[in-house]
Amino acid sequence: MADSTTNTYAEQPATKNYGLHAGVLGPVETLAQSVSAVAPTASPSLTIPLVFALAGNATWFVYLLATIAILLVGFCVSRFARISASPGSLYSYTSSTLPPVFGAIAAWALLLAYVATGASVAAGALYYAVILAQQFLHWAAPALLILALVCAIAAYIAWRDVKLSAEVMLWIEAISVAIILIILAALAFHFGLRLDWDQLSLKGMTFPSLGPALVLAIFSFVGFESATSLGAEARDPLRTIPRAVLLCAVLIGAFFMLCSYSQVLGFHAIGGKLSDTTSPLHQLAAIGGIAPLGVAIDIGAMVSMFACVLACINASSRLLIKMAHERLMPRALERTGKRHGTPGAAIFIAATLIFLGTVVLTLRPVSPLDIYDLAGSLSVFGFLTVYALMAAALPFARRAAGQHSMGIAAISAITVIVMLLIAIFDLQSASDAIHGRTIPEIYLVYLILGLLIYFLSHRRTKAI
Repeated sequence: MADSTTNTYAEQPATKNYGLHAGVLGPVETLAQSVSAVAPTASPSLTIPLVFALAGNATWFVYLLATIAILLVGFCVSRFARISASPGSLYSYTSSTLPPVFGAIAAWALLLAYVATGASVAAGALYYAVILAQQFLHWAAPALLILALVCAIAAYIAWRDVKLSAEVMLWIEAISVAIILIILAALAFHFGLRLDWDQLSLKGMTFPSLGPALVLAIFSFVGFESATSLGAEARDPLRTIPRAVLLCAVLIGAFFMLCSYSQVLGFHAIGGKLSDTTSPLHQLAAIGGIAPLGVAIDIGAMVSMFACVLACINASSRLLIKMAHERLMPRALERTGKRHGTPGAAIFIAATLIFLGTVVLTLRPVSPLDIYDLAGSLSVFGFLTVYALMAAALPFARRAAGQHSMGIAAISAITVIVMLLIAIFDLQSASDAIHGRTIPEIYLVYLILGLLIYFLSHRRTKAI
């Protein structure tokens, strides 16, 4: 067993590309995949106000804790990514080291995580599209049409060219983040540079509220590891991908802490509450004397969420290739087009799943913001499962590769414990039956069905 694993890792530099165009993405384009999957423009508008409702002046501190937790995961991912590169992302890391059943759990959990995240941000794009259509066109935009356009255009870009896809995501996120930073700078100029001692002293913080607030903050980061799905397409993947994952965690963590501190400070200055608004940056831009940028933020948030849908389609389609190769999915999903070097069938399935997830809830009807919340909550379970399994697998993989380290083994154990604690916080902090019971039950039923498919395919493979 150990010998075969060692051989597996010894062969990793010559990673099988599964028909994908190898080496077409540079370091910046690889980083764009992870940044776009996080959708950094969405959190200041939608998630940070929710965290503030629970943590108040400790909002920036909650994001600090979340950043530390994500850096633990990022450290484990980066160490794995130095010895293995594959389009299967974290699933490949787990399945190549732990017993196959854990690999199957990781595969199905990660697929759900990417699809649910895609559905969540597609609903977020719908929310802003409806607002903008009413504001500028005085038109009630059809929800199903917008969702279809978002998923179809993202799928087309993903199919057309992975390099084009990465460049589109890069420019979208760069412009959106730049606008937010301009607004924060304008606020500092308007109110003057000063310290907010209520925030720095964590005034009013209660420890019971930190758990649920931390869970929400963690959702702001999920998908930061998705650069690992480009293992067959990144240039020099054993160096490029680890750097992209860690750099994304650091940059996004610093950005979220800056946004949360600045937004709370801004609302303190005007005597308002951050949790009472659904468009805080829009309001702060008006206060800072740059109201047009508030509209630009709404547009940027919508386009950023589109970029996240694109990133989720890219990541999940590469995962589907690996799952098809391992017989967890039909072999047809393993095919890639010779001209574009992209998995057309897998991209179609990924985009369709994201579209159906939003359509089913929209027709019930569920509001776009509620879809954003529900689908996002479901995705967190998938990510926490995969993060924990990957961290648990790391010491065994490094031992097999002749790189055993007690320090890395200790960090891996701490990471697993932290992921389990966050999952427990998530379950205990639920304020309603949907989050506390229904979503976890849906996730467990989904995993059971995934395992049944695994056992059936495994039995069929043995019979052959």
